[in-house]
Amino acid sequence: MGKLLRKRTQKAGLPPGSLVYTGEKVDTQVSITLVEYDEQQFQEKEIASFEECLLLKDKPGVTWIKVDGLQAVENLQKLGDCFNLHPLVLEDILNTDQRPKIEDFDDYIYIVLKMIDYSENDELNSEQISLILGSNFLISFQENNAAIFAPVLERLRTSKGRIRKSGADYLAYTLMDLIVDNYFVVLEKLGEAIEFMEEVVVKRATPETLQDIHRFKFDMIMLRKSVWPLREVIGRLDRRESDLIQEATGIYFKDVYDHTIVAIDNIETYRDILSGMLDIYLSSISNRLNAVMKVLTVIATIFMPLTFLAGVWGMNFKHMPELEWVWGYPAALGLMLTIALSMVIYFHQKKWL
Repeated sequence: MGKLLRKRTQKAGLPPGSLVYTGEKVDTQVSITLVEYDEQQFQEKEIASFEECLLLKDKPGVTWIKVDGLQAVENLQKLGDCFNLHPLVLEDILNTDQRPKIEDFDDYIYIVLKMIDYSENDELNSEQISLILGSNFLISFQENNAAIFAPVLERLRTSKGRIRKSGADYLAYTLMDLIVDNYFVVLEKLGEAIEFMEEVVVKRATPETLQDIHRFKFDMIMLRKSVWPLREVIGRLDRRESDLIQEATGIYFKDVYDHTIVAIDNIETYRDILSGMLDIYLSSISNRLNAVMKVLTVIATIFMPLTFLAGVWGMNFKHMPELEWVWGYPAALGLMLTIALSMVIYFHQKKWL
């Protein structure tokens, strides 16, 4: 359960608003990318610190501050002072085990999402993505330097679609849509693996198969924990409860909401399949054991009368007429063979063999 529940022991006893990073410690440097654009122009550059953001608050167009890495806690405090962010928002950005949620602070909206992808060793990883949406700016936070928003940056550079013609709310939609679409990539890969494992469970289940089933059930729990609350988040954006969401952008959030519902349905379907697969595994193991016990029981039953006859004739009493009979030995073997064949034929007619 280490991926689902990260420890907060280092925050115990601290006052609200204390900035303590609770995610995994990585050696990568914090990267800050500044993107400014409107319909006519586009500018992208790396900045050294958040102090440069003071010059960007009231500039025309849309400003996107893309923060990769959350280790620089002191710099985050400077960004909070620059955009008047609530201390609890800064605290939640650093607490990377948050559930997806949305909080409206009138001047800006704080959104938490979960990015799910596969690592190099085919393990499912979850990364917290935090978005702060203002009237003309968007600030995104991610835990590492993974280029998950590279497609959006490419669309901005090439001015594809309506992203350069729209405001910061449409940029927020684009990032959220990218995260939700990535859920389907993960679900497709999981679906293929579950389908293959279903055949294995029916034909040749092994103890390793049981471990795979439990691993996939754990992945489904992680996915469900990441996607289910997202429905409420996108639903609020779809209803445009904030003035920061333009009417023209609402229909796009509705589309993302529909995609989220489809993803949730797929997750629930896979969970039901895995639950049934566990029952199939246990039934398969039980049937295999029953088949082995059936064969052993038939063999023991056939040899039971033969053992009885061999025991009788093996007592070696002096006055046993069969001992002096010339044809006694072949007759005894013939009797035993006849009894064995008769029992085999009887079991076959009863369809026990």
